[in-house]
Amino acid sequence: MLRTEKITNGPISIYLLYYENFITEDYFHLLLPEEQEAALSIKHPLRRREFVATRVLRTLEWGRRPILYNEIGAPLLESEGFISISHARCVAGLAQCRSFRVGLDLEEIDSKVMRVKHKFLSEEEKKITDTSSVEEMIKVWSGKEALYKLAERKQIIFAENLLLTPIQGTDWKGRIYFPEKKREVDLKIYKKDNFVISYNVAPVYEVS
Repeated sequence: MLRTEKITNGPISIYLLYYENFITEDYFHLLLPEEQEAALSIKHPLRRREFVATRVLRTLEWGRRPILYNEIGAPLLESEGFISISHARCVAGLAQCRSFRVGLDLEEIDSKVMRVKHKFLSEEEKKITDTSSVEEMIKVWSGKEALYKLAERKQIIFAENLLLTPIQGTDWKGRIYFPEKKREVDLKIYKKDNFVISYNVAPVYEVS
């Protein structure tokens, strides 16, 4: 059974689709013909369900309109402004904003993050976050995934170019720093059910 939820934060709308195991072909009528072909070409059953769930969510909210991708792989939905797509275990998410680019990330809370935290934590983040907490490390990882979607470029080192500072409660400051350009953005990062959700609540802005 599928269940939807909508989260609104100012100009940001986030649509979530919760699901358990389902037969993907049962929902092919909600997909475009080319999306049905793409789904059948995905051999991994979990990845196929994620793909279909995203397109089902799209259809439920906006009809069967194609999700397009730009040259760096960011999704687009014509006439709906900016969108962002993410998945966690048994949940698909679509964020939409007409005013500015949005980056959404969903991450299941999983202790495996402790094995790789050294790869994405900066030296400063090691001091200001609780590196012994699985949930905290998932929040940092998820926030950086949201920042990655806002960076609009490839070849990014998470521990150097994408930086996070907790502010208060669910509010975090994100920084996208490169030698030639430095930008910052306000983020919401928090635990919801068995996953963490991260997204920007304002436009990215340049700093000196």
